[in-house]
Order: sequence, then C-alpha cells, then structure tokens
Amino acid sequence: MLDFTPVKNHTQSFVEFTNGMTKTDLQRYTNEMIDTELDIIANAHDADVVFVPVDPQAKDPFGKPEENELAWTLGHVIVHATASSEEAAALSSALARGLVPGERSRYEVEWRTLTTVAQLRQRLEESRRMQLALLESWPDEPHLDLMQTLSFGQFNATARLIVGLLHSDSHLEQLREIMRQATAARA
Repeated sequence: MLDFTPVKNHTQSFVEFTNGMTKTDLQRYTNEMIDTELDIIANAHDADVVFVPVDPQAKDPFGKPEENELAWTLGHVIVHATASSEEAAALSSALARGLVPGERSRYEVEWRTLTTVAQLRQRLEESRRMQLALLESWPDEPHLDLMQTLSFGQFNATARLIVGLLHSDSHLEQLREIMRQATAARA
C-alpha cells in the first residue's frame, strides 16, 4: 500500500509526492485500495452491512443535516469512499486530457440501498472498474503540467487521483472498527 505520510504530515505537496508516478503505478495503487477494502469485509455477514456501530466521533458537516451525527454503517462508508475515489479519477482524467475541471464530478450511491455483503463487493468491484477505466482515458502523453487549484493546494492529474486514494485510506480504520464491533455483536 502507498504510504501517505509525507502528504498527511505536510512535508510534501501532492504534486511532489506523486512526482514520477506512472499510470501503471496509479492502476496498481487503485487495485491495492479496492483489494484492501475487500479484505476488510471478507468475513462480513449480511447483518454487518447495516450494523450501526458506536462512534462518538460521528460528524458529517457535508451530509444531510438530519444525518450529521449518525454513525456510519459499512455500506455508508463504502459508498462514500468509492464516490470520492471515482470523482478523483474523473477529474484526474480531465486534467490528463488537458482540461481544467470546473465543477465537482461526484455521485454517491444511496447508502441505505446496500444491505448485503454481495452488494458491498459489487459496489467495490464496480468502482474499481470505473476508476481503472478513467485511468485508461488518459492520453499516452498526459498533460501533467496542467494544474487545478483547490482550497488545499494545486493538483495535476496524478496528484488529483491520489487525493481520492488518500480519502479512501482515511476510512480504512473506520471500516476495520465497524467490522470489529459487528463481529463482537454477533458473538
């Protein structure tokens, strides 16, 4: 797995961190992230998908107001993480093709519709397919000099994709904790 420490600690910008990464590297990192998420839920039961964990830190200021302090289920975390990675891949594709994206490009599956482990696996595999397809849309010579400015820095195509993987990485411990609690509740 990619070690995000330099960007988390702000010792490198995303562009510096991703300097020299190839499309093949990005494909490998994407596959590693999805594989890690699948490994975390490998022993999940259908009841675990909708299990509501205890999460005293639950706070989502960007979501629906009525769900602001709702603890997230496995399904909720998976749809949220995959939506962010897919958005990053889409915006990365635009940058690589020489276009500066002007809007967000995010769609999140309604998390309440995921109620089985099979649906979680399908969502992760669908997301893998979409992210890898967006990487395939890169030209042979991507426009890595083109930058998109966001509130937290400047990003070229490579760095923009890595932002999505970092976001997914930030939810891995949350997935593990939900699985830990769900497994304990079943016992």
